[in-house]
Amino acid sequence: MNADRGLTALFSALERVAREVALLRSWRRLLAAFFAGSLSVLALPPIHFLPILFVTFPVLVWLLDGLGGPASVVLGEDATATRRRMLRGGAAIGWWFGFGYFLFGLHWIGYAFMVEAEKFAIFMPFAITLLPAGLAIFTGAATALARAVWLPGYLRIVSLAISWCIFEWLRGHVLTGFPWNLIGESFTASDALMQWAALTGAYGLSFIAILIVAAPAFFDPHARAADIHSVRLSIREVLVVPFAALAALVLLWAGGAMRLAAAEPHVASPDDVMLRIVQPNIPQTQKWRPESRIAILGQFLRMSSDPTPEAPQGLGPHSIVVWPESALSIFLAREPYVLSAISRMLPKGALLITGSVRGEPSPDGPADKLERFYNSLYTVDSDGKIIATYDKFHLVPFGEYLPYHRWLESIGLHKLTKLQGSFDVGPGPITMPLPGAPSASPLICYEIIFPEAVVNATKRPGWIVNVTNDAWFGSSSGPYQHLSQVRLRAVEQGLPIARAANTGISAVIDPYGRILAQRALNTAGVIDYPLPHALAPTPYARFGDWLFGLLLLAGAGFLYAFRPR
Repeated sequence: MNADRGLTALFSALERVAREVALLRSWRRLLAAFFAGSLSVLALPPIHFLPILFVTFPVLVWLLDGLGGPASVVLGEDATATRRRMLRGGAAIGWWFGFGYFLFGLHWIGYAFMVEAEKFAIFMPFAITLLPAGLAIFTGAATALARAVWLPGYLRIVSLAISWCIFEWLRGHVLTGFPWNLIGESFTASDALMQWAALTGAYGLSFIAILIVAAPAFFDPHARAADIHSVRLSIREVLVVPFAALAALVLLWAGGAMRLAAAEPHVASPDDVMLRIVQPNIPQTQKWRPESRIAILGQFLRMSSDPTPEAPQGLGPHSIVVWPESALSIFLAREPYVLSAISRMLPKGALLITGSVRGEPSPDGPADKLERFYNSLYTVDSDGKIIATYDKFHLVPFGEYLPYHRWLESIGLHKLTKLQGSFDVGPGPITMPLPGAPSASPLICYEIIFPEAVVNATKRPGWIVNVTNDAWFGSSSGPYQHLSQVRLRAVEQGLPIARAANTGISAVIDPYGRILAQRALNTAGVIDYPLPHALAPTPYARFGDWLFGLLLLAGAGFLYAFRPR
């Protein structure tokens, strides 16, 4: 009896909230969408409060309900005008939801404009509002598309999940793409939940997440069935879906936990590659000062060679030292004295992998005049020779390249990095052979946020090395969000990842996305850890986003099969 009363109270509360949200009009409706999107950020790193999505996404669904019945079944002389009104309303709700989500999820971008505040602070308000406003176009388009096929009950949740993920995928590809803070990244709150990325990828995790977290919105204020004759029956109909969604979440967690339990622990052998990841914690304001170059080089050499509790003998012949993105503010390939110092630091057989700016002369110009520049990664052997070079292929707009840079620079607009003009683009991704070690896929900074472009499809590497410099973003949530995406790439590909970040967060990550060792943000230190072994290619590594596409097709088939007839 008490259970029945509890279910009745829960049903009544759900019904009341759904109706009140759906009845919001005008600016109140848009303000509610903005707050729902803003609160959704709490599910992302570093807070990882996944339950908030069980509130915010049902609110989004009920706000869309408030636009009226399904647009696909509107009849009468004014049907076209009514559909247009619903689509415009759906786009507005989705835009405001997305604007709140991206405004608070990406506020850390503003930190970069304060590094040289005298030059760039004036642009910060525009950057932290215009970028979220632009990204919110994708969420607005997603909710408009969902409204176009809005169906009763759980079907409208499926249509929202399909349309949302279509436009998440487009956001990751249109205009070079920016797949940051996908809804599926909320699953990185649990090592077990994120294991499903090995099958579906990050976009597929978003689809699964929305199907689950929006389930409380199964109650449809505009589609109460006319043949419900008792409160008990309506309670069962309305509450069975949210309870089934929670059960599905538990099953997903259990499946991921079983995968982790079956994983063999990594035990280092004498022939294993030993990683030493150096995190110098150099402030961005000091990094490019000419008078700091000698001191910074000395810090890197000292941190790379000193013994540690994990490596009391220092570096060995199977060691690989990893320095962060653009570790030294020099053209390393043109500094033989620096290469000589590196060779003295490395024991025979050891390697250094480091980020560096690379310059090339024009093919028809003098050899001493550099005209083409790359954000690069070098592999240096114990003889001080550069044995491999990688040039970044996915550049950051307005950070590493300036669209129409000659015109924009002529009116005083510059990118945040020091070089005039723009970096050139290298080929990628590549698989870089390493003597005495598994081959690696090198990725610089935010290249690792693109799920489908982190490894060479024709030549699978044994691990991924990611060098970055998140010093631009201080102690904000940005470095934590960046790290969560690195973990997802490890799960998707079944590959370990070594990550060296200037100010953090540096880490060694196993092919299940678990952090084996790390250095905290804004601390200096090294990580000594054996390179984990790779897994066999995962389904996502073999098929990429095709499996995600099949999920969307299955969802569309579900809509078609169960649509009202």
